Parts: sequence; C-alpha cells; structure tokens
Amino acid sequence: MKKIVLAASIAVSLLAGCDQQQRDGAMNKLKAFFNSVKPDELLLKGLKPGETTEAQILDQMGKPETERTFTDGSKRFEYPRGSAGTTTWFVDLDRNGRFVSATQMLTAENIARVRPGMTMDQVRRLPGKPTQIAEFPLKKERVWSWHWLEEGANRNAMFNVHFDPSGTVVTTSRSDTDAGPGGH
Repeated sequence: MKKIVLAASIAVSLLAGCDQQQRDGAMNKLKAFFNSVKPDELLLKGLKPGETTEAQILDQMGKPETERTFTDGSKRFEYPRGSAGTTTWFVDLDRNGRFVSATQMLTAENIARVRPGMTMDQVRRLPGKPTQIAEFPLKKERVWSWHWLEEGANRNAMFNVHFDPSGTVVTTSRSDTDAGPGGH
C-alpha cells in the first residue's frame, strides 16, 4: 500500500508541469498501474451480467492483455494479474458488448486439461497468458510457465508446458517457484 501512495504522490508532482495532453497520457498510465495492482475483489466489483457495458469494464479493469472476438460477435478479455500473479481473469461479453461473466482461469481444473498434442493457442485458452516463456535450443523445446497457488493454498508452484519446435505440447511438469523452469 505504501508503494501505491508513493506512486500517486510522485505522479501528482510530475503532472504539475505538464500540458493537458501530457497530463492525460500520464493519468492513463497511472490508472493502468492502479488497475494492475488492484485486488481482484475491487477489479471485479459491481460487474452485473446483462447490464455492465464494455466501456464500463474497460474503465474499471483497464485494457485487457488479450482481446478475442468470436464469430457470433461476443468477446473475451484476458486479464493476467501480474508477473507473479496467481490469477488470470477471462471476462466475457455478449455480442451487444454487455458483461456476461468473469472466470478465474488459472485453476487446477484448467491445468489438468492441458494434454500432449495440443497447440499453443489451445493451451493459451485454458490458463491464459503464461507468466514466463523459456527457450531451450539444445533440447529444441519452448516451455511456458504459470505461477499459481497449488491446491488452492499458499503453496506457490510453477506449472510448465513443454512444446516441440512445431508448437505442439510434448509434456507438462511442475516445479517450485524457487527452482526449475520459470522458477524465481
């Protein structure tokens, strides 16, 4: 919380000497920063199915990391929650741009659905954007890793998906956050 207050204080002092366009740009960056550190409860607060508009979602949650538009006109916004975050929210909108649902995707159920033979796009649609991507040229392997709370507890772990050069899942693995692929 002290970092947030400090960031706001610095931003206010820096904005004092700017023109309107610079102030608007700086305020947008500051708002994006606050959205990225907002607790999930505040990020999702007050979203009402069938009522909340796309513009309201973007104002409250910020720009999504990924936006997908489907053939029926509906949309999905993806919000990974930080480099060491353990949640990724998929926010679905109907074809009229109204909120349908918000689903936490970085779950044991979605991780268990990742199987050998899947493509990168198929994997990405399950737990969302990986926390880290590592290349292993000698093994001819790319590894995507997600930081998550294993078993829903405060047991930090990394879930790793190993892809071959064609972008197909070969295997999955698990590692502690302080060791192995994607470890801290």
